[in-house]
Amino acid sequence: MAKKAAQKKPRSVEIFEFKITLLHIKPKIWRRFAVPADSTLAELHTVIQQLMGWYGYHLHQFIINDEYYNPREDDEGFESEGIEESSVRLNELFKEPGFKFEYEYDFGDGWRHELKLMKIYPAKPNMIYPACLAGERACPPEDCGGPWGYADLLKAISNSGHPEHEEMLEWLGGEFDPEEFDINFINESLQKCRVRRSIKKFPTRAARKK
Repeated sequence: MAKKAAQKKPRSVEIFEFKITLLHIKPKIWRRFAVPADSTLAELHTVIQQLMGWYGYHLHQFIINDEYYNPREDDEGFESEGIEESSVRLNELFKEPGFKFEYEYDFGDGWRHELKLMKIYPAKPNMIYPACLAGERACPPEDCGGPWGYADLLKAISNSGHPEHEEMLEWLGGEFDPEEFDINFINESLQKCRVRRSIKKFPTRAARKK
C-alpha cells in the first residue's frame, strides 16, 4: 500500500509589531501596530498615513542606517535621490526587535517619526492585518507649521481670549480635540487602504461573517 504523501503545512506569515512616535511633541503622540513582515516600505508608508491621520499631501522618506528610501519619482515626474521604497521589504531590512529608524513626512513642516520594531511573531489566525493595536492622542492638522506651529495652534484654540483664537478655529474648520484617539476608526481606515498584497492571506471581515 502506497504511503500517502505528507501534506505540507501552510507557511506561517510572520508579523512585525512596531511602535511609531511623532518626535518633538509633548505629550507624546504614538501608535502601536502590526503589519506582515513581507510588506514593502511603500506599503508601510501607506499604513503610517492611516495610523497617524495624515492625508498624504506631501513628500516623505524613510531614513534607515543612514540610507534614504522614498518614491524615486514624485507625482509630477521629478526624480529624487534615494532607494526606491517599493523595491524593499521589511524583512529584508529588519531581523531583530529593538531596531529603530525614522520616517519623515512633509519636509516643510518637518514631521519626524521614530519607529521601533517591538516584536516578531507568527500571524494570529483571527487577526486582520495591518492593524492598529494601541495609541494616544490625535494627529496634528496638516500644514500647521510643524511641532512648534502645532504648539502655537493649541495655545490659540484653548484660550478664548487669545488674539488668534477665532482665526485658528476657522482655519481648522471647527473644534479640534488633541486628545482624541479612535482605534476603531483607524482600523476601518486601514482596511480601506490599498495594502492588499499581504492581507490577501487573511480573511476579510465580510468573509469572516459568513
